[in-house]
Amino acid sequence: MVIVMLGPPGAGKGTQCQLLGERLLLPHVATGNLLREAIARKAPLGKLAKPYIDRGELVPDETMVSLVRERLLEPDAKSGAILDGFPRTVEQARALNRMLSELGRKVDRVLYLRIPMEMVLDRIAGRYTCPCCGATYHLTSSPPRVAGRCDRCNAALVQRTDDRRDVAQRRLQVYEAQTAPVVAFYRQAGLLVEIDGSQPVERVLEDELEALGSSALMPDPESTEASWQHK
Repeated sequence: MVIVMLGPPGAGKGTQCQLLGERLLLPHVATGNLLREAIARKAPLGKLAKPYIDRGELVPDETMVSLVRERLLEPDAKSGAILDGFPRTVEQARALNRMLSELGRKVDRVLYLRIPMEMVLDRIAGRYTCPCCGATYHLTSSPPRVAGRCDRCNAALVQRTDDRRDVAQRRLQVYEAQTAPVVAFYRQAGLLVEIDGSQPVERVLEDELEALGSSALMPDPESTEASWQHK
């Protein structure tokens, strides 16, 4: 089963992918992590991607698809994977379909975490990270025991630049403009299920499992394949 998780920054995609992966025994494939790892180990695809990242540009679709393809060919992804952060454009969605078809696979379900903009901004702006051990905190939902200090190593917590409220607002506007067509693409293909991401984490997970486990929600494979061929 190949699952695509869509949702704006701060919607909880990472948490839900991890929880869902544990329940379904599927790896959580975050394309941001794939890029960082490929660059760190100086892999061929990492070398291709690094100049774009250094210039602040989007990595070409073919490079991203190749990264995902490599990951899906690893042993732990034999039964599928949960894709987080990809695809972000309709062209990437089409490229993903072609690549999966070559592997004898397909996108089985797309879960779209829907959440109000103001709630997302509050989630993002409250995030802080320990620069030493990597522990993460949130001022409201999971604050450190001592304000501004890591519970594990007592280092001073920092906030990523792109988590500042003004920067986060711009990120969300870009995301909405970029991803709305992807949501429409998968909805037309009969693969999209909208999940209320404003609920407690456990309830969101329950809704996702219900969507994935209900045969009534699964599209007809022949009609889905036909819709892809006309894209």
